[in-house]
This record gives sequence, structure tokens and C-alpha cells, in this order.
Amino acid sequence: MLVLFPFEAKLYERAGVPVAYVGHPLADLLGKFPAPAAVREQLRLPAAAKVVALLPGSRVNEVKRLADLFVATAGRITESVPGVQFLVPFVSRETRDLFETALYRREIGELNMNMMFGHAHEAMAAADVVLAASGTATLEAALLKRPMVITYKAAPFSAFLHRRLTYLPYVGLPNVLAGRFVVPEFLQDEVIFQNLAQAVINLLFDSVTRQRLEAHFDTLAAELRRDAANAAAEAVLPLLNGASA
Repeated sequence: MLVLFPFEAKLYERAGVPVAYVGHPLADLLGKFPAPAAVREQLRLPAAAKVVALLPGSRVNEVKRLADLFVATAGRITESVPGVQFLVPFVSRETRDLFETALYRREIGELNMNMMFGHAHEAMAAADVVLAASGTATLEAALLKRPMVITYKAAPFSAFLHRRLTYLPYVGLPNVLAGRFVVPEFLQDEVIFQNLAQAVINLLFDSVTRQRLEAHFDTLAAELRRDAANAAAEAVLPLLNGASA
């Protein structure tokens, strides 16, 4: 069994299953990503601006559940942080349309919002803080060493099953990998725009916590960066040679 995370290897070892930890390919990819200052210059963002990346999910159902929440959160942040800039990457026209509809529906004041097709890594790298739906984006943000706030709101039945089956108090990959809360999470009933906005604002103005998170994520990225493609090949090759002997 080839696994991407260290904790997975321990689970298989305890079960007596042969396993090889090969690291995560995203760690190899994002380890070569330009520094935040260079990305900001590429996106023509002022070096001193407060920048928040909003990632409400890549799937249509996720964006349907979270678009209004993220728009309201952006409005509350703007009230407290004049001049804050938002970067919102989308994977499809449909998800962008859903978000734009939420913007019109809320009828809130002017927001300094740059909506992008793709370029999620650039949006996260350029941000001071990332607000993301729980999923792969949270791992990507951690590998880019960006402080973040994680949220998720599942359909009621899915949430019920999760509560019955899960054994961990957190769902975001950065917290799962750390084995503790390192970044704030807001799930289900806690998912209100006041909570999200305050958590983002706290991080925007807490340079000590941001530096601590960046150092933690640097260590995490080094742990996951194992040249996954070659490591997987090296793990599998002896088995192939044995089978052909």
C-alpha cells in the first residue's frame, strides 16, 4: 500500500498491511511555487494591502451552500478592515455564476473583490489569510504556508452520519495532520458569517500567530515533500521485479 500521509502509514502498520509512505505530490509541486511577494507583484496587488483569499469550494453543491455565507463574511470584514482586497478563484463558469448571484442577492456595499478563473494557488499564495471550505484547498494553503480559517456546512443527513462515524474533533487536513487544532474550524451550526469574519480579522492583525503558523506549515511541507513519484516507483519496482522473476 502506498500512502500520502505519515498517519496513514501508522494505521496500516498496526493492521499488519505492508505500506510505504511516499509523501504528497502537492508538496513537491508547491514547494517550487514563487514567494508571496512575487505573486502579489504578478497579480498587481499592493505589497502593503490586506488580502484575503476566499475559496468556497470547487463543487456546485458546496458553492450553493457557502456562497451567501462567504459574501456576508466579506462584507463584515470590509466594515472592519477598510481597503481589504479579496481574491476568489473558481474552477468553472457555473460556480462563478452562483457566487456572483449571491453577491447581487446580498445587496451589500462595495467589495474590493477580484474573481478569477483558476489560479487558486496564486490567490492563496498572495493572501495574508485564506478562508476555505474544508478539502484539498486547506492542504494547498498549508503547503503554501498561508494562515487560514476552515469552514464547512454539509447537508443535514451527511452531517448526522459524520457525527456518528468520526472520532476526531476536527476535519481540516492541517489539523488532522497536526493531531490538534492549529487553525480555527467552523462547522455546521458554528458556520455564521460573524464567526468567520472575526476569525479572519484576528489573523489579519495577529502577526505573531501568522508567523507561528507559517513556521508550522514549513515543517509540514518538508515532511510531506518526499519526491512522491520517484518514491512510489522505488517502492513498487522490487515487487514488479519479484513478480517477473
